[in-house]
Amino acid sequence: MNAKTLRRAMIGLLASAALAGPVMAGPAAAKDDLAAIKAEMQVLKAQVEGARDRAAVENLFSRYMYLHNAFRDTDIIPLWAKKGTPGVRSQYSNLGVYTDWDKIMSYHQGRPAPVSKLVFHYVTTPVIEVAGDGQTAKGLWIVNGLESGLVDVDKAKNMPAWMFEKDLVQGKKVWMHNVYLKYGVDFIKQDGQWKIWHFHCFEVARAPYGMGWIPFAAVAQDDAFNVDLMYVGEDGKPVFMPKVDGPATVLSNTYRTDTSQKLEARPPEPYRTFSETFEY
Repeated sequence: MNAKTLRRAMIGLLASAALAGPVMAGPAAAKDDLAAIKAEMQVLKAQVEGARDRAAVENLFSRYMYLHNAFRDTDIIPLWAKKGTPGVRSQYSNLGVYTDWDKIMSYHQGRPAPVSKLVFHYVTTPVIEVAGDGQTAKGLWIVNGLESGLVDVDKAKNMPAWMFEKDLVQGKKVWMHNVYLKYGVDFIKQDGQWKIWHFHCFEVARAPYGMGWIPFAAVAQDDAFNVDLMYVGEDGKPVFMPKVDGPATVLSNTYRTDTSQKLEARPPEPYRTFSETFEY
């Protein structure tokens, strides 16, 4: 509900009160009518603010993904809660969590954009809840996409064979993967602006184009390279995640050939204040 709609609703309430019939005698009745209208206006105002907050949160995460796809990760840093914010955290695998702000920001620094590289993730199926107090929000998304590029044959020796397709393109090794993910994110309002507070990437499956996710899982599900890789550097060398700050408390249920799927990323539910809900 936008501001224009709110004004119309308020006018409608006043008109309805005027047309409802003869005004009850006495100042007490008039005072009660005015109090009821004010209460209804407060409800409508809260609904408008909640709708605005939900839209702002959805735009924030979509902006994150557009920047990430364009290798403009340093522009993502201002989307995060400011340094020193209590409880800031991120998790990208089951190895553990990052609670040091500088380590979290290192994920968005130094990423190259080499010729032939394509990262294209898109977000779907949002479930978003804004806290009743309007100070925090939670969102869960399904993400699908592509990750791909060309690597010199000699540099490809730094990576496992399952990373690449069988055939060369322009004399280079080809890596092109389909990726399937979920993102659970908690947001906090700072200085009137929504910011990322807790960030959890749940990888569901990965599928080299010529292999598929089941054969890939069979050969890579216990390979530390697959779990710990952050990106491939400009020089073709793999860059791994920094040392974690603590153990993971919520584990991603990444597809394996020896386990079944479960709902590990809980969809948000309505809540009044953050102490009443869980953390991503």
